[in-house]
Amino acid sequence: MRTYAIGDIHGQRALLEAAHARIVEDRARTGDAEAPVVHVGDYVDRGPDSCGVIEFLLDGLRRGAPWICLMGNHDRWMQHFLLPTCEQEPTNPAMHWLEDGVGGRATLASYGVDAGTHRMMLDIHADARAQIPADHMSFLDDLRPFYRRGAAFFCHAGIRPGIPLDAQDVTDLFWIRSEFHRDTRDHGALIVHGHTQVEAVKNCGNRVNLDTGAGYGRALSAVVIEGQDVFLLSPEGRVRIDPLDCREAV
Repeated sequence: MRTYAIGDIHGQRALLEAAHARIVEDRARTGDAEAPVVHVGDYVDRGPDSCGVIEFLLDGLRRGAPWICLMGNHDRWMQHFLLPTCEQEPTNPAMHWLEDGVGGRATLASYGVDAGTHRMMLDIHADARAQIPADHMSFLDDLRPFYRRGAAFFCHAGIRPGIPLDAQDVTDLFWIRSEFHRDTRDHGALIVHGHTQVEAVKNCGNRVNLDTGAGYGRALSAVVIEGQDVFLLSPEGRVRIDPLDCREAV
């Protein structure tokens, strides 16, 4: 059973298009036009074209492409900001979407919204709701918390070890880090996730981290998973990613 997956995108449409081009090339080699492509979330923030990323994904979904889009914590930040009541993301209420470290201002700029620090929050919110297309807001609302296929379980951040996969709390699926990263147990599936940056795709045997820092100008990684085998899709073709002992990775 073959599944493709792409890590955290963070407003990098050009990198997303290049990742999909590598998937198209791999499909041509395998003759498999049906295997799904799972995007593990964080489509927005930091990069220059969050609007373009969502439009690219919507265009594929409209065409019936076998694409799965999961929710990341940054997408959830944006979703809550755009609510009529302009709410904080409930898991991390002390950190606002428009803070410099989060990247919401870059996302709004990609929609033509002036989110400069000279403006009142209520005015920015009103302009955002007026200028962001309704189908982009619906895209955020329709994002899945997880996806399971064959031997792999896909989510944005990870899972709470010791809890059945079908009983996971969405807060953990969007936000968890160290408790998950340091656990070497078999989770009942290969957990494929992003959320925490690594220098290169990391296969820890029980989990695979795909976040290679696109939001900070580094690579956007795409992989293909066949059973428990993981291959990076490089411009030259497949590169096997063998399991490592990375229990201390964060």
